[in-house]
Amino acid sequence: MRTAETQDIELIIRERLAPHLPALAQCRNSAELWGHELYRSLEPDIRRVLDTPETGDFSAAAAPPRARYRFLAWNVERGAQFEGQVEALRSHPYLRESDVLLITETDAGMARSGNRVVARDLARELGMHYAFVPCYLNLTKGSGIEQDMPGANDLGLHGNAILSRYPIANLRPVFLKNGVDKVASREKRLGRQAALIADIVFPNFTATAVCVHLDAHSTQRHRYLQLCDIVNALDNSRPVVLGGDWNTTTYNSSRAIHAILGFWLRVMMGVDNVIRNHYLHPYRRFEKDLFRLLDERGFDYRSSNRLGEHTVSYDVDDLRATKAMRDWVPGWCFHFIRWALRNHGGVCPVKLDWFATRGVRCENPVVIHEVREGRPVPLSDHDAIGVDVLAGG
Repeated sequence: MRTAETQDIELIIRERLAPHLPALAQCRNSAELWGHELYRSLEPDIRRVLDTPETGDFSAAAAPPRARYRFLAWNVERGAQFEGQVEALRSHPYLRESDVLLITETDAGMARSGNRVVARDLARELGMHYAFVPCYLNLTKGSGIEQDMPGANDLGLHGNAILSRYPIANLRPVFLKNGVDKVASREKRLGRQAALIADIVFPNFTATAVCVHLDAHSTQRHRYLQLCDIVNALDNSRPVVLGGDWNTTTYNSSRAIHAILGFWLRVMMGVDNVIRNHYLHPYRRFEKDLFRLLDERGFDYRSSNRLGEHTVSYDVDDLRATKAMRDWVPGWCFHFIRWALRNHGGVCPVKLDWFATRGVRCENPVVIHEVREGRPVPLSDHDAIGVDVLAGG
């Protein structure tokens, strides 16, 4: 199911933009790109592509009212393990009861994920309403090992999505400022992160859902400012469930040198201490401004999450993770990372994925580790998180 507007966007990409993307990829940074005559001629089409959300409805019938509704937030890592993700969402005892899915890192026509339109295809398989907002038009096939994937991008889009058993209304994206120059990296992309805000019309009340993916390659201050922009865009009259991958790594990752110096600061603080008290509790020091903002604006993150429980485990021997990092961190750094994690099996747990709620009561926050851990091929590099929201607050 594609609307006429969606078909127009796809036609623009395939016929008017795709032939010129390799030439744009030769630009070394955004300043060079913006001064390029070819880019200036294509800019109206590029802006239309990146500013146009996609929506659709694959529901077969109206879903019934419930006393509580289950929200799930999951960074699906492009949707590269699409079949396994669909199976988990259909059959896992917790995941299959999800009513609203806040899905980050969804590809649309990228070779690395089989050129699927991940949000649309997930909604079709699950019989849900959906909304997808593009963040980036990719000039390459991705980062790390994604560069080696066979085939070419079809559409080259990447973004965030909301899926729901119940109607989605009043959709509005919030476009966020970039933390670093996206064209200057090996993974060259046009665009910026975008949060997706929408009202979910349950039979017995309406709540605002917010799908959030904050920048990984940024400063702690930048992530705080991105969240400020999102919170400022909200209507204060409705209950809110805000969730996603907030990239609360505790690091300034805007440049390799800042990340390296931050690593040695944490080594001096004691690796065990930092893992126990900071990587799993980023609100205590390194990301405290972000979480203080939530407190000040009436959001509750404490009862909406499993505090102190990891949602990602960085494994220094994981080829996918290390090759992506090698795109911007020198190779010699990994010897020191391995040394620092020698007492932890080379694995470092961190908490990057969060919910925050306002105007509703929450129950039973969970982290679904089994989508990632104990599998020959993880379904994503992130665990899914969930929380039950009581109807009517």
